[in-house]
Amino acid sequence: MTPLRTPDSRFEHLRDYPFLPNYLNVDDTEGGTLRLHFVDEGSKDAPVILLMHGEPTWSYLYRHMITPLASAGYRVIAPDLIGFGRSDKPSERSDYTYQRHVDWIKSLLTQLDLNDITLFCQDWGGLIGLRLLAEEQQRFTRTIAANTMLPTGDHHPGDAFIQWQQLSQNIPVFSVGKIIAGACVKPVSADTINAYDAPFPEERFKAGARQFPMLVPISPNDPAAEANRAAWDILSNMEKPFLTAFSDKDPITASGEAVFRKLIPGTKGQNHTTIIDGGHFLQEDQSSKLVEVILKFIADTTE
Repeated sequence: MTPLRTPDSRFEHLRDYPFLPNYLNVDDTEGGTLRLHFVDEGSKDAPVILLMHGEPTWSYLYRHMITPLASAGYRVIAPDLIGFGRSDKPSERSDYTYQRHVDWIKSLLTQLDLNDITLFCQDWGGLIGLRLLAEEQQRFTRTIAANTMLPTGDHHPGDAFIQWQQLSQNIPVFSVGKIIAGACVKPVSADTINAYDAPFPEERFKAGARQFPMLVPISPNDPAAEANRAAWDILSNMEKPFLTAFSDKDPITASGEAVFRKLIPGTKGQNHTTIIDGGHFLQEDQSSKLVEVILKFIADTTE
């Protein structure tokens, strides 16, 4: 495994992202290590809010949410998945698997010994985060799922996802910032687009971004299908509070909240919400509303 490392200069002077970098090492598959970056704001003794991003974003997606959540008295952890943000980027697409992504973030939870976690997960942040919720359930207190899924390949993922998957493989230049902007409802500034492009100075840095859409289980015999079924077996018996906060203008995950509300006992009686005027990247469109939703959910489910 040959990791690439984005120069620090690419992350200087990003608007609304004043956070100091934090790093830890996670294992690769060949006896070496990869450097994983995470934002860590607020008191180290405070209850944890874990903000999980997806494809092809990074912790910058949460820049308007981190400070208000930390100011409300929480320790806010926002990792960059391997292949994204300030984390190392293995150069071969074959270096990226669903299981490795789960293992890399599990290593973060273990090394930081995170407990009493409120999980907020969107897109691939849910595909990874919900696996961790099932496999490390003792670390988690509650969960908010937004525009995400936990597919097993036993059901069709929807035409919008298939179209995205095909586009992601066929476009000659994977324009990260423009892709993100195109999946938002509100206009996205040139500075913001540039910030989303910052981790990827060249196409060769985008192996993870290119590979992610191909790792979503869309057939029953997918390598990750069985592990996701096992996670569902656990989640379908989990009473811990579980809230859905999907947006109203995301074709990829439209109506996806229904399966969570149907199958997970912890969703019963919760004040589920729809984020109005939110696209796929609802953190970009409606960050203040999401902060409000998270804090109210914590207050409502704290004994």
